Amino acid sequence: MKNNKHGNNWTAYYDPQTGRYFAEIMYTSREGREHYRYEITGDVYARLGTFGSDSDNEDLIKSAKMTYSFENTMYGTLGPERTVWDEEANNTMKKAVKKHGKRKKK
Repeated sequence: MKNNKHGNNWTAYYDPQTGRYFAEIMYTSREGREHYRYEITGDVYARLGTFGSDSDNEDLIKSAKMTYSFENTMYGTLGPERTVWDEEANNTMKKAVKKHGKRKKK
């Protein structure tokens, strides 16, 4: 899709057929793969890519509603080979982001 922005681990795009914006974050390593999809607003889309680091862009994406999550990792928090949709994924990510924020403050 030509209407997209991207960084090392994230891609954001506008879908002209639905008039909606989406962003995806994907991590791949020897331990496995994680893939998260979010529905973002036009304002979030406009701000993406304006930060100096990819982690700031990812944090902005994570502030939106998660619509899809897949983890297949050796050390995954959701267990082996599990796909989670909508509210459960959104709630899980909110908890993880909150926990991560508490660690940064210490």
